[in-house]
Amino acid sequence: MAERLSHFKRVHMIGIKGAGMTALAELLTARGVNVTGSDVAEVFFTDSILKRLKIPYTEQFAPENIPADVDAVMYSTAYTREKNQELDLAYGRGVPVLSYPEVLGMLTREKMTLAVCGTHGKTTISALLAETLKYSGSDPSAIIGSHIVSWQGNALAGSGEYLVLEADEYQNKLASYAPFAVILTSVDWDHPDFFPDTESYERVFRDFVARIPRHGVLIYCSDSANVSRVAESALCQKISYGTLPGASFQIDGYTPHSMGFVGEKNTLRQHFTVRHNEEDLGVFQLQLAGIHNALNATAVLALCLFLKQDIGRIRMAFEKFSGTERRFEYIGERYGALIYDDYAHHPEEIRVTLSAFRDLYPERRLRVIFHPHTFTRTKAFLTDFAQSFDTADEVMLLDIYGSAREAQGGVTSAELVGLINRFIPGKARYMPDREECISEIEKTIGHQDVIITMGAGNVWEIAHRLAKVT
Repeated sequence: MAERLSHFKRVHMIGIKGAGMTALAELLTARGVNVTGSDVAEVFFTDSILKRLKIPYTEQFAPENIPADVDAVMYSTAYTREKNQELDLAYGRGVPVLSYPEVLGMLTREKMTLAVCGTHGKTTISALLAETLKYSGSDPSAIIGSHIVSWQGNALAGSGEYLVLEADEYQNKLASYAPFAVILTSVDWDHPDFFPDTESYERVFRDFVARIPRHGVLIYCSDSANVSRVAESALCQKISYGTLPGASFQIDGYTPHSMGFVGEKNTLRQHFTVRHNEEDLGVFQLQLAGIHNALNATAVLALCLFLKQDIGRIRMAFEKFSGTERRFEYIGERYGALIYDDYAHHPEEIRVTLSAFRDLYPERRLRVIFHPHTFTRTKAFLTDFAQSFDTADEVMLLDIYGSAREAQGGVTSAELVGLINRFIPGKARYMPDREECISEIEKTIGHQDVIITMGAGNVWEIAHRLAKVT
């Protein structure tokens, strides 16, 4: 098997529409590799990226999709040989057949890889880190899990030495990567379909940070006892960040911006100050809401200063960064109501996101349309989910969005509604019919509302419908 990506001149990608796969396709295309692909017919944000890059792909899986002259087949881990006929054929071709994390692992050995991992915040930190390095003149490459408007995609194919990688822990993809530096944001048990308990979940992070070379660095959030415990496994230099005393980079002043009834997208601001050991690094400004995003930016600050980036350029990059799609994304208005969309799908993500919304809109009514993601997660965290909507005024729940690996699974959205209402009677409603949900919102919408679609599924479509965005 070839050990370097440079050995591949023509590759076929199974599941090419996945966010990571499309980003990888963009990097390979920039290297002059001839890429083809296949996937399902469902439309994703990556369709437009693949079309812009002129990468040919078919919207069905069939053995004839694989060109006869490919020298490697790459596949998304959403697919297995038993359930995908293209993948089954590929193994009989006598060419390298590589999973997405295996290919990324090869890439991480060619670049100085800056990996962002943890349960929450990976996408925002990865995008902000890549943008900051780009603004500072480092011309990084990057692979991010969400669409970045200013990039027209979710990848950067830079000529510099750095690769910024949003490093997903699911299926222990981390085991394939060789990082120079790691940002570890949080370690809150997730993906119960793969990790049966907290210990198995933490273990993949401990193993990952233990592989950082001694000349590398671990940037970790010391506000979290779980993260601090995982950090003990690292043998490299360790730099902490957080809001609590003792952090090497400590947020010691945070000013959330209350927007009240102002809905303009570009008015969102927050300010925070950072102290590094005994030195006051001054005020930083973000176009992002919530203390969690101040923490995300502080992680980027710590790593960029370790990499000897200019603090003035870092500060300016923070001010210019406008976020990523599906992270606190302002969609539009309807009858004076503000409509947002957010990817939050873990109880802790929901809690901090809604807290940020409440900081911004203390006088408004927060109405959430939540789309639970996977039966295993919903069942494992049912009580946590029920208590994560405390800040919202109203919650509507769609049916659970299953993954490719599960069709049903011993829990329903109606059960979650019942549990929420046990804490606060009448707060939640089960809305299995999307059209009925939209109709209900349209009949009751008012200028005092902030409507938030939330979840990892396709609930975002409702936000765009309500805002009349096509």
